[in-house]
Amino acid sequence: MIDIHCHLLPGIDDGARHLDVSLEMARIAAAEGVTTIACTPHIQPGVFDNEAAGIREAVQDLQEAIDEAGIAVTLVVGSDAHIRPDFVSAIRAGEIATLNDTKFVLFEPPHHIAPQRMDDLLFDILAAGYVPIVTHPERLTWISSHYELFVRLSRSGVWMQITAGSLTGSFGRGPKMWAERMLIDGVVHVIATDAHGAKRRPPLMHDAIRSAERLVGPQETRNLVSIRPRAILLNSDEFTPPKAPCETSQPPKAKRGAFWPMQDILNRTAR
Repeated sequence: MIDIHCHLLPGIDDGARHLDVSLEMARIAAAEGVTTIACTPHIQPGVFDNEAAGIREAVQDLQEAIDEAGIAVTLVVGSDAHIRPDFVSAIRAGEIATLNDTKFVLFEPPHHIAPQRMDDLLFDILAAGYVPIVTHPERLTWISSHYELFVRLSRSGVWMQITAGSLTGSFGRGPKMWAERMLIDGVVHVIATDAHGAKRRPPLMHDAIRSAERLVGPQETRNLVSIRPRAILLNSDEFTPPKAPCETSQPPKAKRGAFWPMQDILNRTAR
């Protein structure tokens, strides 16, 4: 298996605090059957001021430590990039690291505020030749009023990544329900851990795989945790898209005025 979203690098964001935690997380991941991990620290100007060059150096250092510890895990570069109006130019300037230096990039929306014209920004990223992967949409508190937005984005070339822990109930009933619904509706491309520690939010996949298999079957589950993640790291367009549902459930209508201007989001985030 390949985990494309993991906060494994020590002391760089709110993930692993130090090297010992990183190594323990790597051991847990290897025991779960994960062979490759994308190190994806937050990039959030003013909060986590990481950039691609520093992430690449940190990945190299951690890989050396993992090899010395005899852990059979290979690391690749990535980032968990928060929404920002200059997203495309930030990639080109080397501020945002794509996954293994490919066209695929993690895109994190705000958790509690539905941003205005987020779809326009995502389509701009697509038009620039990149493939944004929206991280953990099932955990966003505003998904209930904007579910159709994520369905439409997924059908239009934007990828969706749900969190393994959501399927097992680790984030509560709401994220579990939305993760299951998104899988059944055929809008999920990848399952990843979004792990942040060895005890708190560890990189567990096994139970989530069992849950996914009950919902979409073993072949699609393999696509979610192995085939499509491998296509990402190889920068390949050869993959099976999520299976379209026979009958997609009707999402609730979006509430008028529910979106917030992006500048307001950036201002609130910086506080």
